Amino acid sequence: MGRGARTNPTNRFESQEREAYHDGWPTECDLPPLRTEVSIERPRRVITRNRSPDIGFDQSINPYRGCEHGCIYCFARPTHAFLGFSPGLDFETRLVARPEAPQVLEQEIRAKSYRPAVIAMGTNTDPYQPIEREYGIVRRILETLHEYRHPVAIVTKGTLIERDLDILGDMGRLGLARVGISVTTLDARTARKMEPRAPAPERRLKTIRRLADAGCPVRVMVAPVVPALTDHELEAILVQAAEAGAIAASWIMLRLPLEVSPLFQEWLAEHFPDRANRVMGRVRELHNGRDYDPEWGRRLTGRGVFAEMVAHRFSISARRLGLATKLPPLRTDLFEQPVRMGDQLSLF
Repeated sequence: MGRGARTNPTNRFESQEREAYHDGWPTECDLPPLRTEVSIERPRRVITRNRSPDIGFDQSINPYRGCEHGCIYCFARPTHAFLGFSPGLDFETRLVARPEAPQVLEQEIRAKSYRPAVIAMGTNTDPYQPIEREYGIVRRILETLHEYRHPVAIVTKGTLIERDLDILGDMGRLGLARVGISVTTLDARTARKMEPRAPAPERRLKTIRRLADAGCPVRVMVAPVVPALTDHELEAILVQAAEAGAIAASWIMLRLPLEVSPLFQEWLAEHFPDRANRVMGRVRELHNGRDYDPEWGRRLTGRGVFAEMVAHRFSISARRLGLATKLPPLRTDLFEQPVRMGDQLSLF
């Protein structure tokens, strides 16, 4: 059915749980395929402030809630519970678009109290998921940021980002934009199971090349590293990304907060039953015996011998390939508010 989650469990805020039950009667036909539904949200504010000490940005924008890419490991799945939806199949099929986000963004960055700082997109759900082709919200956000010379950092798996090479190339050359492309595995079959509606790994590498050729700096993000499933590919991903034009790299260990863990374990049992116990055993080893440890500074990398080994392998490979692990900050000194009708003009 082209979806990542196998089930649609009740979210953690519901007092009642519904469960499908087979009454023994033969079914005459298969259930219809799950269609993607999109509802519209009209936000009062779009810039979200971040206070997490281990995240490298202060503010972000999420043009969409939920993500049709359907990555089974996505740490953002639990956020769908705040909307009254399931972090399972609902997260992939019941999406929320915010088409007025560009206008609201302009109101916020025109405020006299606003001070420019990098705006991140793609930190929760992918801004270049398939419905962006129809709604074009990200394109209009980028047009606004470009006009204001405002810095932006984007994380995506979506090759639709190539549509915006004109803007991102110009902003990249000015030191106002950079992009992180997530590559979890180079194995197309594994990717198809794990990230069912995201572009194939080989196609993402071509996107790195196109962004680099356009003048936009690209970081390859080996994220997440899935123990006993994809961790052996770390060096190969870095090599191919460097050959494609990436200038920087990062990695994040698999995270399974809240509802993500049972969903991921269901997926493992179906697709990789021979190694499910090994994968989860390694995950618990990384997180102090639990499926997930939210401790700041540890949640992104895990702890213990295996985590140290992955970090060491990454460091050696990145250094050998000339991939930076830290990049200079994007520029904020170019920020300028365009004159709009009714604005008070300066005398000088």
